[in-house]
Amino acid sequence: MTARAADRARYDRATAHLDAPVAIVDLEAFDANADDLVRRAGGKPIRVASKSVRCRALLERALARDGFAGVMSFTLAESLWLARSGFEDVLLAYPSADRAGYAELTADPKLASAVTVMVDDPAQLDLVDAAREGGGGREVVRVCLELDTSLRLFGGRVRVGARRSPLHSPAEVADLARAVARRPGFEVVGIMAYEGHVAGVGDAVAGHPFRSRAVRLMQAAARRELAERRAAVVRAVRAVVPGLEFVNGGGTGSVQHTAAEDAVTEIAAGSGLYVPRLFDNYTSFRGRPAALFAQPVVRRPGVGAVTVLGGGYPASGAPGADRLPVPYLPEGLRYDPQEGAGEVQTPLLGSPADDLLIGDKVWFRHAKAGEPCERFDALHLVEGDAVTATVPTYRGEGHTFL
Repeated sequence: MTARAADRARYDRATAHLDAPVAIVDLEAFDANADDLVRRAGGKPIRVASKSVRCRALLERALARDGFAGVMSFTLAESLWLARSGFEDVLLAYPSADRAGYAELTADPKLASAVTVMVDDPAQLDLVDAAREGGGGREVVRVCLELDTSLRLFGGRVRVGARRSPLHSPAEVADLARAVARRPGFEVVGIMAYEGHVAGVGDAVAGHPFRSRAVRLMQAAARRELAERRAAVVRAVRAVVPGLEFVNGGGTGSVQHTAAEDAVTEIAAGSGLYVPRLFDNYTSFRGRPAALFAQPVVRRPGVGAVTVLGGGYPASGAPGADRLPVPYLPEGLRYDPQEGAGEVQTPLLGSPADDLLIGDKVWFRHAKAGEPCERFDALHLVEGDAVTATVPTYRGEGHTFL
């Protein structure tokens, strides 16, 4: 029996009492992945990216381990909810236009001390001040400045990297730091720089050797350029804000590279806890799939074919086959190219279909980490061949923040 076949047998036994659709997290794999992230971080703390987990119980499990400290959130409403729930260090990774949330933040000392907001434009500060004038309080708002990490080539005519912050040079980031420092009610405490073109792009795509080599060359050049520029940014900002508390960088795919930079004080990672399918294409690390969901077989339309209920859960990003969940267990199933992953039903083809009965489970891995939690209200935690706990996702607690 292969390792994957053994996992399928365990998961089927553990969830025999549960009807599919059902979502699980294998805690042994989750913990092993957490240990690997800590090893790769080389002693620098890991801030958990909540969008990649979307379950308070599992955020708490990660943060209880040595080597993890703080949460990186994705909306202001989520940040405030986590802070009210007892999370004491929440860095909002994206700018917000949530005026009601800013009014809450500036009126509550506990929230203001726990939550740090992201800024890359003075206009974002205006939103906060407008919220104060509309009835908010006067608490000092903790601010993190975001650096654009994109690699610019040929005099800026070619750009590689996500379109995030407009702040690219050390002078631009330092200028905003000065603007924040001069403004009453705000305090610069950190810098964030997420190199998504390194951390979030696989460099070993099966069947594409030339593309994979091009990605590796690009990423090596991007790491060198960013390490030098990030260090210069930190020096420039520290000249304005000597008491800077943290410099955050990285992501699951670049943990060890980012941690090697002296200027970086902490690493962001979250997807590496669940290890979705997009992380199969990396040479820098190997994780264990920890988060899976199962759909039930409801039809047997012919030889070498079964149909499962639902399963059409595409991931965000540029549309493509790599954004679809992958049928994982039993091994050897594939989508019907004319139907793909369906809203209500999904045909699956392959010889393993002939051994599946009505009511059997087919296990899938999602393309991304946290997004399946928007489809399921609970995660069943598996240890060995038993479910030992069931915990709510954000959705299960009544929250869909985006």
